[in-house]
Amino acid sequence: MTTTDRDRILGRIRAAVAGAPEPAPVARDYATVHHPGTPDELVDLLAENLTDYRAHVHRADPDNVAGLVARLVGGESVTVPHDLPAEWISALTTAAVVDEPLSDAVITGCALAIAETGTIVLDAGPGQGRRALTLVPDHHVCVVRVPEQLVASLPTALPRLDPGRPLTWISGPSATSDIELDRVEGVHGPRTLDVILLVSGSRPR
Repeated sequence: MTTTDRDRILGRIRAAVAGAPEPAPVARDYATVHHPGTPDELVDLLAENLTDYRAHVHRADPDNVAGLVARLVGGESVTVPHDLPAEWISALTTAAVVDEPLSDAVITGCALAIAETGTIVLDAGPGQGRRALTLVPDHHVCVVRVPEQLVASLPTALPRLDPGRPLTWISGPSATSDIELDRVEGVHGPRTLDVILLVSGSRPR
């Protein structure tokens, strides 16, 4: 059998470490939450981090969410998932297109939101539609029901997510930078992200 350069390199490595002691076990007692707090404090933390990512954050209750949604989309053409709660869009002045991606704006719910990272996760579940629905329009209005859809950290989010579903992780509007660090928004997804933090009491039906 011909000895290759790879075999010679690996052989030298094995010889060099042959007498080395076994490494100690790696402690994996990482902190799962870095900002413990009350639900209200986590909502504030989420809003702060979303704003840092240049998202526009709004707060609403079931009585005023429809009016807020209507104001945010204005005269834009709007697409919504077929199972979006009707009460969220009852104040729109024009009819929304259902399940078609090519509109100015899209309105969706989400799977959950992560306070410490300012991240919203979509998994194509109820009120979210397919992935293309939130990647093509220039404007995404996303409703997060708090506190039930809010988690503190990534480690607490992962057990609530199904890795077999199409997960989309959103931290602010879509953006990229070139080699000179010039930021351009709207390249890979929506240029504008409006996040509505909806207090408990309005669940998708």
